[in-house]
Amino acid sequence: MTKQLLMGNEAFAHAALESGVRVVAGYPGTPSSEVIETIAKLHGAGSARDVHVEWSTNEKSALEVVAGAAYCGARTLFTCKQVGLNVASDPLMSLNYVGVKGGTVLFVADDPGPISSQTEQDTRRFASFAKIPVLDPATPDQGFAMMQAAFDLSERYATPVIVRPTTRICHASTFFEVAETTVARPVPKEGFERDPKWVIFPRRAYEAHGEINERLRCIAGDYANDPVLSAFNPIEEGGAAHPAAAEDASQEASVPRLGIVAGGVSAAYAREALRMIEERAALEGFEVPAYRFWQVGTPYPFPEETAERFAQGLDQVLVLEELDHVLEDALLVFAGRTHASFDVKGKLTGDVRDRGENDVDDAVVRITRFLGLSDGRSAAQPPVYESADAPLPVRPPVLCAGCPHRGSFYAIKRALGRTPAVLCGDIGCYTLGNAQPLDAVDTCLCMGAGITMAQGFAVAEPQKKTLAFVGDSTFFASGLPGIVNAVYNGHDITVCVLDNATTAMTGSQPHPGTGVTLMGDTRTPISIERVLEAVGFECIVHADPLNFDESTKAAQKAVSFEGPSAILFESPCIQLVKPNPPAVIDQDLCTGCKKCITEIGCPGIGFNVDARGPKSKERGQAFVDESLCNGCTLCTQVCPFDAITMSDANASLADKPLNGSAMEGGSHA
Repeated sequence: MTKQLLMGNEAFAHAALESGVRVVAGYPGTPSSEVIETIAKLHGAGSARDVHVEWSTNEKSALEVVAGAAYCGARTLFTCKQVGLNVASDPLMSLNYVGVKGGTVLFVADDPGPISSQTEQDTRRFASFAKIPVLDPATPDQGFAMMQAAFDLSERYATPVIVRPTTRICHASTFFEVAETTVARPVPKEGFERDPKWVIFPRRAYEAHGEINERLRCIAGDYANDPVLSAFNPIEEGGAAHPAAAEDASQEASVPRLGIVAGGVSAAYAREALRMIEERAALEGFEVPAYRFWQVGTPYPFPEETAERFAQGLDQVLVLEELDHVLEDALLVFAGRTHASFDVKGKLTGDVRDRGENDVDDAVVRITRFLGLSDGRSAAQPPVYESADAPLPVRPPVLCAGCPHRGSFYAIKRALGRTPAVLCGDIGCYTLGNAQPLDAVDTCLCMGAGITMAQGFAVAEPQKKTLAFVGDSTFFASGLPGIVNAVYNGHDITVCVLDNATTAMTGSQPHPGTGVTLMGDTRTPISIERVLEAVGFECIVHADPLNFDESTKAAQKAVSFEGPSAILFESPCIQLVKPNPPAVIDQDLCTGCKKCITEIGCPGIGFNVDARGPKSKERGQAFVDESLCNGCTLCTQVCPFDAITMSDANASLADKPLNGSAMEGGSHA
């Protein structure tokens, strides 16, 4: 064993390897990506032996790979973010009915905020919908233990098990004792055994539904009584009821009337808030009312036996959780079924935040009020804490300086001019094409949807041009069905593939178009052009998005084609290439017109209102932030006065600058 400082996701990877996981598959998505990347790194270094790890084409594919291995008895791990579970939902719903042989853990990371997602979907709800047990860690340490317990629970009941950390758990860091070398558990000697249970016919599904319901009752009992699993649901008492707070420790403390329930990282926030409140109380000489605290680490199936022990004698219960009111609902159901007399306060009553992340400061405020320490106290006992909420500086998201997607969007807008059009976006860095001044994304629903939504627009409003933007990774992950549908039904759309040779938004992971795999093999990259040709696209053009003239001409050709057409904008992500020397602005030529800023919106260009020059006079002048500029040449092609130049090393990319504003008067509906 060795002690290492690890991010939560890195620790979870070690936990899975130490549990003997043999097959690992997933699709990149923040905040989950580092789990698979860590396993791949350890496998490549030779310290994780006999494990297969892969980025699959999408989440559905990943879960089906895992299911096949689990039928053989291998321990398996599937990873994704919360919205990725939607993509995997088809096999997931059936897999629970069919069951598994080898321990199967679904690592699904939720993203309160949301910080890097399109929704605040709560995987605990999905677990209930799919009737799959879920574990909800409050700290990375607890998550490490839960990963290991989940494999055992899965094999005990032949069911998939979800481990649901949130962003702060995934990305927090602490020290762990981890094995220096791990070896995957071997597949049982008998391997896959043919049995009718592996085939999901209606009659078998009917029987399995009853088995699922029964095992959920058993698992709920284990959550309350099993020594390992019940440890994830600790009940603690504090305040005046705590023996340490009594003058006579032998005197029976008063029974708490107030209860606090928390799940996930909110339990860690609540514990810290209670510590701060009691510390302040000791310092200022006032008493904290007796309370009982319960961390629910196993939210589904809800451990009602533990809830019964927790609720004894309570009048009011405050619930802290992210994202939905899952625990709150469970307590209300429990109270109704048992005719309990306690009131439940939480999201439904407006006593806690109804969206986004919780935090310690907010937990202090909510708990202080719940304990009755905020109002009606003497001057000698002021409120413990007031709200720390304050507006934070806003930093709008923006495409990186030099991002090739900026050139793709700009070229499309130039090619369209005044032509009415609808521009359908997608999930990825290029969603940021909706921001000013590019203003080139009208819709964004989910991965791959832009391609098929464009077809709907084309049918409903055929007088407009419809274009769809999709990344190279998303093209393979979820764009292919829409591509086929466009040809099959003859939809007049233009698909703009923004090929930057990576899965950029989630950390530059490889995909089928790169040919790189996590097992170290390099295969022939799958050609997007050949895929398009194979399904029947007749107009396919290529363009370098860093060359405006070339890109504009390519866009005009594709857009004017009647029927499905495609533009392949090909230029690597700036994270993959060495930057060129930064652009230079000639202060004698700069007129202060701001076209370099208002046309493409590159963060590498700023404006100094106090600068003066022979042509800018009192207007101010643009300047290049050398710490951001990577020499992409886009600005040199926009400047109508040749005021921006590049060094000889990259000047060849900058063709003749555009005269005037190519986007003036341009519009799309």
